[in-house]
Amino acid sequence: QVRLVESGGGSVQAGGSLRLSCAASGRLSYGPCMGWFRQVPGKEREGIAAVQTIAHITRHAPTFKDRFSASHDNATNTLYLQMNTMKSEDTAMYYCAAGICDAGWSKPDPKAYTDWGQGTQVTVSS
Repeated sequence: QVRLVESGGGSVQAGGSLRLSCAASGRLSYGPCMGWFRQVPGKEREGIAAVQTIAHITRHAPTFKDRFSASHDNATNTLYLQMNTMKSEDTAMYYCAAGICDAGWSKPDPKAYTDWGQGTQVTVSS
């Protein structure tokens, strides 16, 4: 059973930075792709970035590529999201997920991911 635990969320002022972590444990039988997503109440879950952990390929959604950066540590199987120059509209619950690198993994499309963490709240004050 896969377990994904996010951490690093909290409150930050606009213009500041945060680094989220996602520790993966258990048997990642569903494949080596991991991704970051966020969601605000009443809106669909939004893909931020994805990593193909075996080939070390990272993809960022165009909206985020200038300010956010995802990375993965193979030794600890931890996924990171560095968020810089944060804005109030970045306020959301942030989730990491794992999947089989199916179609849509690199967008990333939430439908391509099968295992999800519980999320970590990020609040950006202006």
